[in-house]
Amino acid sequence: MHASEQEHLLEQVIAIARHAGALILDIYGGDIEVRGKADSSPVTAADERAEAHIVEALRQLTPDLPIVAEEAVCAGRIPALGKRFWLVDPLDGTKEFIRRNGEFTVNIALIDDQQPLLGVVLAPALGRMFAGTRDLGAFIEDIDGRRPINVRRIPEAGIDVVSSRSHGDAEALDKFLAGYQVNARLSAGSSLKLCLVASGQADLYPRLGRTMEWDIAAGHAVLNAAGGSLRTLAGDELAYGKADFANPHFVASGAEA
Repeated sequence: MHASEQEHLLEQVIAIARHAGALILDIYGGDIEVRGKADSSPVTAADERAEAHIVEALRQLTPDLPIVAEEAVCAGRIPALGKRFWLVDPLDGTKEFIRRNGEFTVNIALIDDQQPLLGVVLAPALGRMFAGTRDLGAFIEDIDGRRPINVRRIPEAGIDVVSSRSHGDAEALDKFLAGYQVNARLSAGSSLKLCLVASGQADLYPRLGRTMEWDIAAGHAVLNAAGGSLRTLAGDELAYGKADFANPHFVASGAEA
């Protein structure tokens, strides 16, 4: 897919994500009814309405591409995958949504040959969007407009490490970071953690707990486009399209840390 095609597709996906974000905010401003899924994780009407819109819009946009969407997979609806497919998390950070702290996102990513080609991460309550493609680079769009983002060089004072606000094993993280010079430790919800590294606000995001492909694919695309990387603990590029869509532990980084 050429850069011009990526740009055209990205703008259409941004529009889809923004519409889904508006649907989410309609519910965010009222009573939030929380239900439990089979895996005991929470789900709300916002997850379901946003996913329904995104899936239908992507079907119209790219009729031939499979769509892997979180709630559909949880309900047992799993498409056969080809070289290219969509990964959708309609509301990443449902716990943050329920707590009303704003740190939840709409995530849409296009996977090409097991790697993220394009991604959009929208934080509707924060008025902030991160997006990028393999050939065009990454950008943020907020109240100040649209501008490029890039990972940063590691500061002399040491790395800033970002970790999950709702998940994580503090003891395992402490052990992992023992060999690093750490300047500060930050917390954030949803795929915003990946975007903090992509935009040069943090240097390292080790994830030593369970994640699914739709949780991280869009943020991974943005991070790659901004010059960063996401690798397994063995140092391999994380691949998409795994049979169970579950990720191994990984480390997202900006400049070499």
